[in-house]
Amino acid sequence: MFTAATNIRVKYAETDQMGVVYHGHYAAYFEAARGEAIRSLGITYRDIENNGILMPVVELDIKFLRPAHYDDLLKVVTILKEWPSDHRIRFHHEVYNEAGKLLTTGSVLLYFINAADKAKTKMPDLLATQLKNAFPSIINS
Repeated sequence: MFTAATNIRVKYAETDQMGVVYHGHYAAYFEAARGEAIRSLGITYRDIENNGILMPVVELDIKFLRPAHYDDLLKVVTILKEWPSDHRIRFHHEVYNEAGKLLTTGSVLLYFINAADKAKTKMPDLLATQLKNAFPSIINS
């Protein structure tokens, strides 16, 4: 299992009339956290794209448990619970406030596709190489 955490400060423009984070912003929070999680492996989305692989989002699931408010410092935890299979990678996200209360959970499914022809493809080797340390059972197989 791979886990990484990213801090995000809620901006005033991200809140709605009720003073809470507008639900649509969580997709952007998840995206920022995924990017930083991949960066923590020593690679970037740009590295993956420069190797001819794109990663479109094909599914987004979010469950809202508690609200976040303006100026809250959120901790977005990104988790890969399972080794990416075939052409798919699913990131799980948990959003916590500064008191450690779980506010939101979600998951995002992305596909690996070839940039040239948009065909589904396997996980790029540079990502697989970096993830193997987080999944010791893969190293032994």
